Amino acid sequence: MVNRAVTGAHYGLRDWLAQRVTAVVMLLYTLLIVGLLLATPTIDHDTWRGLFAPLWMKLATLLCLLSLYFHAWVGMRNIFMDYIKHGGVRLALYAVVIAALIAYAGWSAQILWSI
Repeated sequence: MVNRAVTGAHYGLRDWLAQRVTAVVMLLYTLLIVGLLLATPTIDHDTWRGLFAPLWMKLATLLCLLSLYFHAWVGMRNIFMDYIKHGGVRLALYAVVIAALIAYAGWSAQILWSI
């Protein structure tokens, strides 16, 4: 009989799909930003602030950033599941990454809505 150690939760398809969907969201946002910057003749501080002033742009930026944070979480979780075998250390790393990503999300929202 072969004893197998279960080291992950087998998120396979869900993780694959999440990585692809978040990557597409970030790609579309990047194309939007590049298009807007190419259409703008001069870029100064006032233009930059004006670009992020409309609510739709703030929401698009927040969606992109949340996609980035979720993309990072899935990647880090998979790295930890693959390479950190000790459960306590893995749990501690999960907690640190989650806390950092939540802090980044809050900070992003604060910056976006202060414009």
